Amino acid sequence: MAHDENFERANQRARDVQASIPRAVSARYDRKNGHIVIHLSSNVILSFSPRDAQGLENAKPSQLEEIEVSPSGFGVHFPKLDADLYVPGLLEGFFGSKKWMASRLGHVGGQSRSRAKRAASKANGRLGGRPRKALAL
Repeated sequence: MAHDENFERANQRARDVQASIPRAVSARYDRKNGHIVIHLSSNVILSFSPRDAQGLENAKPSQLEEIEVSPSGFGVHFPKLDADLYVPGLLEGFFGSKKWMASRLGHVGGQSRSRAKRAASKANGRLGGRPRKALAL
């Protein structure tokens, strides 16, 4: 039957993905270091600050103490925050949606204090600074 073949192919694809991508085995919040620690099936330990992950950035330590690993091992859930992280995404350096990541990068870039940025700011100041917003009539 075609239905049985499709079902078996889907199961085989799932087995292939599970064999090729490390999964979360356990997860905990390390209060001493202020980091989320995820132990992976590949014996790698992933550790990061909650401030760097979408949905966890404003969490209190008490909200991070309970962490659930999904049955597949591809997800980590924080019940007190109703926040989820995708383990393969974390391994690729994605700690949130594209929009959230872009806003974080922009925020960090805006705080930069490089020599070039200071020079550009100084040159802009000599020209009169930022143009004033036109008044809406």
